[in-house]
Amino acid sequence: MAEFTRQRGKRQEDGGLGSVLDLLLANARLVLGVSGAAVLAIATLAVKRLIDRATSPRDEGDPKAEQKTLEESWQDLALIKATPKPRKKQRREDLSEPLLSPARPPAPEPKVCSAPPETPRVESSPLCCLTLQEKLLSHYSSQLAVPEVQASLAPQLARSICAQLQNFLRSKCPELPFSSLFLSGPLLDGLGALAADHVNLMLPVVLDAALWSLIPGEDTVVRNPQYWMIKRTDLEYFPRGRSPWDRFIVGRYLSSNALNETLRKMLVASINWPAIGSLLGCVIHPVMASQELKLEVKHDQVELSITLFPVVEMEDKVLLAAPPEGLVENLWLESFYRAEVSKVKELDAGDSGARQHCLRILNGICKSHPALHKLSGSPLTHVVLHLSATSSDWAEESLADRFQQVLEELGHI
Repeated sequence: MAEFTRQRGKRQEDGGLGSVLDLLLANARLVLGVSGAAVLAIATLAVKRLIDRATSPRDEGDPKAEQKTLEESWQDLALIKATPKPRKKQRREDLSEPLLSPARPPAPEPKVCSAPPETPRVESSPLCCLTLQEKLLSHYSSQLAVPEVQASLAPQLARSICAQLQNFLRSKCPELPFSSLFLSGPLLDGLGALAADHVNLMLPVVLDAALWSLIPGEDTVVRNPQYWMIKRTDLEYFPRGRSPWDRFIVGRYLSSNALNETLRKMLVASINWPAIGSLLGCVIHPVMASQELKLEVKHDQVELSITLFPVVEMEDKVLLAAPPEGLVENLWLESFYRAEVSKVKELDAGDSGARQHCLRILNGICKSHPALHKLSGSPLTHVVLHLSATSSDWAEESLADRFQQVLEELGHI
């Protein structure tokens, strides 16, 4: 009787618990949806079975029953853990957030140090070490030498202009004894022109030695040995007008400035340079702003500057009408260029030397650098001539040694 009463009470409790579970599941289906209600049902069933086992009597003498109960309990717990969790219902605040969160950059894969590809072995050739002489010759031929087309065209144009100017002076000023004009300068003498862009045109002035004499520069007011004065002599016996150059006298001295101004007027106003330029295939015009008598020549292949110098040769002196800037206008500049060039060529012809080649390289280097531009020309020629008196080996093979010797000599100046 007692056992029947106990079982009946248990059935009532199970019925009440089942009705409660059904109510929860029905409401869960409405709130959580089908998937959430299924998850909740599985969890509820597992809990119910645990409660049944805990309240049901078991045989105390049966060890297998106890072991089975424990195994079933662990299975139920594993079932609960393996059940996926339902998604949480989104809140209103979460709806404002972006749906996709920024993806994290993938972790960099570990770099595998692979062996570099084998490069084909190339047999190393010995470095080409140039000597100083080879470097000098290479630099001159590649950087300093004047192109052959310009080197031949520029003198040709200058000679044509020289002939035209000679004809004009003879027809315009027949009373003035000008000798034949000739060209001068490094481009024609082969002593180191950096470009075929400049030529000197020398206009010889013929003086009667009985009527003119030279006054050294030390005896003049400037006390400069570079400049000389040309004095008109014996005016008592040979009055003015006896010499055709008396028209250029200023204070009994032949004025280089007065002669230049007369020639300038002829170059600017009297000579038809457009017609001469058309005949020669170029454009020629005199330079007005220069103190020197200068012409600018433009050709398709070359641009040339021609400077006209009246020159007087007396008593083994060569004097140019190139007075210094200032009030003194009767001074003539002594020039050693022709004598220097002649001496260098004479020495080279005597021992087959390389003095001219050395001067070409030195002049080219100095002219290409503004800081060394004043060293080009006569100063370098003086040094080479001075070393020629002490060093006899000027052969082509000793060019580098002589070049260094010139540099050392310049360092002592």
